[in-house]
Order: sequence, then structure tokens, then C-alpha cells
Amino acid sequence: MAEWDEPIRKKGFILNFQTKKLQEVHDKHIIEAPRSVDCYEKLNTLGQGTYGIVYRVRDKLTSKEYALKKVKVDKDLFRDGFPVSCLREISILKTCCHPNVVKLKEVVVGKELEKIYLVMEYCEQDLASLLDNLEKPFTESEVKCIIIQLLRGLQYLHDNFIIHRDIKVSNLLLTDEGCLKIADFGLARTFAVPSKSMTPNLVTLWYRPPELLLGSTHHTTAVDMWAAGCILGELLLNKPLLPGKGEIAQLELIIELLGTPSENIWPGFSQLPAIQNFTLRAQPYNNLKTKFPTLSQAGLRLLNFLFMYDPKKRATALESLESNYFKEPPLPCNPTFIPSFPQHRNFKNAPSSSSSKNEHSSRSSSKHKISEMLENLKRKRFD
Repeated sequence: MAEWDEPIRKKGFILNFQTKKLQEVHDKHIIEAPRSVDCYEKLNTLGQGTYGIVYRVRDKLTSKEYALKKVKVDKDLFRDGFPVSCLREISILKTCCHPNVVKLKEVVVGKELEKIYLVMEYCEQDLASLLDNLEKPFTESEVKCIIIQLLRGLQYLHDNFIIHRDIKVSNLLLTDEGCLKIADFGLARTFAVPSKSMTPNLVTLWYRPPELLLGSTHHTTAVDMWAAGCILGELLLNKPLLPGKGEIAQLELIIELLGTPSENIWPGFSQLPAIQNFTLRAQPYNNLKTKFPTLSQAGLRLLNFLFMYDPKKRATALESLESNYFKEPPLPCNPTFIPSFPQHRNFKNAPSSSSSKNEHSSRSSSKHKISEMLENLKRKRFD
């Protein structure tokens, strides 16, 4: 064995400073250096997530397309270590493996230390763009298909102690085969029992539950379930269900739809921080039936459970999946029947060698216009 002061030249071993002996390093413990972002060819911008810009890229080796997310990193904060929000997103995505959760392929780096990119599977469209571009609303059969996939993804996350905290239509991606993927984990957190305090005002306003609007710092899986109810309502109406312009306006819309909460139906309601600052107007009626006049009793029952004021009584993802709403006609359609943008499929088809130059020029121009159109629609919807 080498002496303590001699250099270590034996590969596959590391010196244990406690025992002062060589210790074998197994392959499973060796982490390869990340690849460079130059391994990918940038095609176009897809959008902007909570903590970064997302691009459509092509792997130069395999020619396969991916989504590349450039993580926003403050140079000053980076001096104190790797950003916690980025670490959370990477660690959560690396542990997730489910058909309805977007998959992280790898983390790549740029030429500068703070340039970090996440390479994820590419999905051709997001639900927000679909809603903006559909000539006619989703059928109820299509709505059920989409919501079932969302609930399955949420069940997987919640079973693995993950709260997404930013469920909204622009964070739900769809492949050309109609498979829904939950994306953008920039605000996601792991949770434990009992729950720890978290920042209350992170969830996007239109999908924010009443407990967070009233200042609660205890986040549970019920936060995501309220958002799922908002998305179900949005798909059925073909427009946002609760499009408040501020927190007070958001509360007013919720009260107008569901009635005024009270200590009787929501124990602990009167102790929430924000409720001490103002008095909610009295509105004793639940107006879900008026809002959704053609929805079946099973559908209304599901919405009522998703919109329970008391987070402890709100429906879980598993309970929602077992709802009779998904078992009655019209039954959920096959995911491949979900409408999509045919233009997105054209993006993937490079012109053949026999194509004329005019055809190639026409396709390139069309792609550019379609890409600009989709980016403008996304900005218009959520600005």
C-alpha cells in the first residue's frame, strides 16, 4: 500500500481520510461530466417557464428533438452556490418517471459557469395554445381524457411527496399522440408530514386556492387539486373559470361561484392571516349548477369535491379518478383523438432531397410564421 504522503496513482480507488486506506469506487458512484450545450442545435423558442426560457433543439448526434430549458441564474447569487430553485427542479425531475410527467434527459452546461440547461423530452404543443386555436371547444369525451391524464400525473407526484404548485394550462404539454405531460417544476417542492411553512403567493392567481389567497403558509397536495378543478372547469367552458385581476377580485369570483366560506364548513378559516384584515361579503349560494347547466350530477359532484373550501376535505387525485363522472357516457376518448396542430408535425419533416427549392423556401417561411403566431398567442394569454 502507498504511504500517506505519496501521490495516489491507482485508478478506481479513493483515499479515505478517516481510515487512511484506499477505498474502491464503484461505477454506480461515478458521475460523468455534463455535456456541452453545443451538442444541440437550437431551432426556435417555445416559451418561458417559471424559472427559465424553453427552446426546441435537435441533438446533433441523433437528430432527435428535445426541449431545452435555459435556467435563470443570478450571477451574484451563483457566487454563494448553485441556485436552490434549480437544484429542487433537477432533483425532482430526476426522480420522476411517469407517462404523464415530462422526462428530464440530462443537464448540460454552457461556456460560462452560470449557464445551465435542462434537456427534456419534446412535446409538440401545450394545452393553452390548443385552447386558443381550437375552432370549436373540446368535446366532453376529450375533456375527460385530458383530465384523467392530469389526475394520473398528480397522483404519481403526490404519492411521491411532490407538490407541483403551478398547475395551469400552459404547464400541461401534449404530444402529437395526445399524451399529456405535466411540466415546469420550477415551483415544485417535496413535502413531509407535518407540512412545513412555504411562501403562499407562488401559485398562478387564476388557479390559486382560497387558503393561499387568505395567507396560509401550509401547502398540501390540495393546492394542486384546486388547480385541477379550475382546469376541468376551463376545458368545459372553453375559457378561464376564475380569471381574477387581483387577489381580492379572485376571492370575489370564488365566493360568487361557491358561496361564502365559514367556520362551519372550513374549521380554522377564521384564523387565517388575511381574514383579519377584511370581511367577506355574504353569498350563501353554490352556483356551480348555474355555471355548468349541462353537466351531469356526477360531474357537478366531482367539481364540488375539487372545490371544497377546507383543504383537508378536498378530493385527492385517486378519489377523483374513481369518480363516476369518468364512467358514464360520454366515456373518455382515446388520447390519439385529441385535436392537435398539424403544423407542429410539419416542423419535424425536413424536405426530401427530391424537393424543389421553391417548396423548401415555402416550408421554411411557413414554419417561421407559425412559430411567431404561437409565441404571440402564449404571451397574449398569460401577460
